[in-house]
Amino acid sequence: MSRFVRNPIALVFIAILLLILVGSTFSIVDETKQAVIVRFGEPQRIINRYRPNEAFGGTGAGLAARLPFLEQIVWIDKRIQSIAMENQQVLSTDQLRLQVDAFARYRIVDPLRMYIAARSEENVTAQLRPILGSALRNELGRRPFAALLSPERGQMMDNIQNALNRVARQYGAEVVDVRIKRADLPDGLPLESAYQRMRTAREQEARSIQAQGLKQAQIIRAEADAEAAATYARAFNQDPDFYDFYRAMQSYEVSFNSQGTPENPRGRTGIILSPNNDYLRQFRGQR
Repeated sequence: MSRFVRNPIALVFIAILLLILVGSTFSIVDETKQAVIVRFGEPQRIINRYRPNEAFGGTGAGLAARLPFLEQIVWIDKRIQSIAMENQQVLSTDQLRLQVDAFARYRIVDPLRMYIAARSEENVTAQLRPILGSALRNELGRRPFAALLSPERGQMMDNIQNALNRVARQYGAEVVDVRIKRADLPDGLPLESAYQRMRTAREQEARSIQAQGLKQAQIIRAEADAEAAATYARAFNQDPDFYDFYRAMQSYEVSFNSQGTPENPRGRTGIILSPNNDYLRQFRGQR
């Protein structure tokens, strides 16, 4: 023992071996990580597995032990991961080619299944990216471009998320959100043609609304005229003499009280009638 003490090189070598042994035996599992312990390529156990609604600090994070040199740790992130997709071309039902930018967010909820099916998170992302593109084309290809600007867009996102989730479960993942960042028409002639079609459709809709308004106006006017005629008829039936006198006074006012015209600036009206003319009977005090 004294010989080792007197030999500092041996002490350093022993210390290095101890550090390697400790480092191969113990590991610190972070709160944001989950670990799969693998022995000779076969998963043995899982440390700090993801659990929904778990409280921070109440998980299995901390110091973890394994068999040195026989077991390895595969680290898997517990946080939400993102899949980005840029400039995806989609053909809508109204034959418009759209440039779509989208992304999906997912997390690994079953690390054992993920390790068996994909071995790493990068492989999960690589497998889900083409599925996201396929789900986008299938869903948007069944709808016109205007659907992206309507409340129907939310249902479209749910359908894409469900389709992506069916594949993600095979890799121990769960898709938590799918969003379309941008869905535009390509610049140039396709964009101008789409604007022209949209403009024509809105003009047709405006003409249809205007025609309906004119139709309703005619119906209301006819109903009002009928109601007025009925009111006049009821008034005539209640007192025919007074009604005849009132109508005659209105006619005289229009005929004899002219406001004047450029040809007749004084506004005088000349009428030549026989004194016995029935039109002037109210002036005679006769019916």
